[in-house]
Amino acid sequence: MPDKDTLQLENELSEAKDFEKFFDDNEEEFFQNFSLVQYLEYLLKEKNLKKVEVIKKSLLNPVYAYHIFAGRKNPSRVKILSLAVAMNLTVKETQRLLYFANVEKLYVKNTWDGIIMFALENNFDIERANNLIQKFSESPFLGDVD
Repeated sequence: MPDKDTLQLENELSEAKDFEKFFDDNEEEFFQNFSLVQYLEYLLKEKNLKKVEVIKKSLLNPVYAYHIFAGRKNPSRVKILSLAVAMNLTVKETQRLLYFANVEKLYVKNTWDGIIMFALENNFDIERANNLIQKFSESPFLGDVD
């Protein structure tokens, strides 16, 4: 995740010809002090999403999901990924979300993780992602589906 110190960023900024490129190249550096709750709120605002709709799409237990958004639960990796799919996050945004949740990032050489990355890249909903997971005899499933 973030690994540049302030002086490095200042030097890059002073040499930058285009702030947008500078920001894109260093976007992760600007999120390093976020908590999971802050990043979730940022994503909701940035993507113009409603928490209630995301929770419904995630197929998570609504009470538990609201606790995640409030910072009262330390969610599992699967629950975080359920929210990521429900929010239609990119793989990069999802990796950052996993970082803030303090859980393992997605690894493309792992079949289950590869399925999730494919689902994210192709804007699958939870049901469609779970169907693909099932097709490859993988588990667990996203959401609170048994």
